[in-house]
Amino acid sequence: MNNVYRLIGIALCGFLFAACSAQKRVWYLQDAQPQTPEQIAQNGQIRIKPLDRLIIVVNSKDPELAVPFNSFTALNALSGNASTSSSTQSLQTRTVDENGVIVMPIIGAVECEGLTRGELAQRIADKIMQGGYINDPTVNVQFSDMKISVIGEVARPGTFDIDRDQITIFDALAMAGDMTVYGVRNEVIVTRETNGQRTFEVLDLTSKDIFNSPAFYLQQNDIVYVKPNKYKAQSGEISQNRSFYLSLISTAVSVATLIITLTK
Repeated sequence: MNNVYRLIGIALCGFLFAACSAQKRVWYLQDAQPQTPEQIAQNGQIRIKPLDRLIIVVNSKDPELAVPFNSFTALNALSGNASTSSSTQSLQTRTVDENGVIVMPIIGAVECEGLTRGELAQRIADKIMQGGYINDPTVNVQFSDMKISVIGEVARPGTFDIDRDQITIFDALAMAGDMTVYGVRNEVIVTRETNGQRTFEVLDLTSKDIFNSPAFYLQQNDIVYVKPNKYKAQSGEISQNRSFYLSLISTAVSVATLIITLTK
């Protein structure tokens, strides 16, 4: 009887150990220490790239001075008129060209590639003051459309709008409903296009070293891919093969039935 109890105890210990190990595999930041401050990166803001679409509105204490710098949509906003047409909306949105330059009324071309929204706003305000057009310009810059995509082993894969200047890989996963239990947490891939080149960053979400990765803070149009673990990949392959063979058998039966019918 003692041997039976001993075997049961060993089996229970093995089960608990396996359960704890499985749970640890799905933890994030497994090596992070409580009460240990981490230096926060200062370069996590989204930077302007070629072909970005921006909404730029110039204001002043004297609204009439700002009129030449704004589109018709901006003028309607300044005057309190909320009704705008689709053609007016297109005038409000300005596109950064392939060389990272945006063209503003009156002041002309403004280099903006690599700048944050705030830095571009300040550059435009400086050019307006240097030209003697307005002494007190305030400039507001917004992205017209910013998106990221999250695909793979997440609860809700898809494309998501970004509404702030800093977004982390964890923010993106939260938007997508977090990883499933089948997601590989130490090999999350971020695909990014910069200066005509496509780069791939592999992130280990189980390690606090992720905070030092250039892909911890996402940029517009990044694609986050969560790989399935080997068990999910194998089950998917088995399911696909089963469907193929069932289809093949069904086709063979149909052909055989047709031949038998024709030979009668």
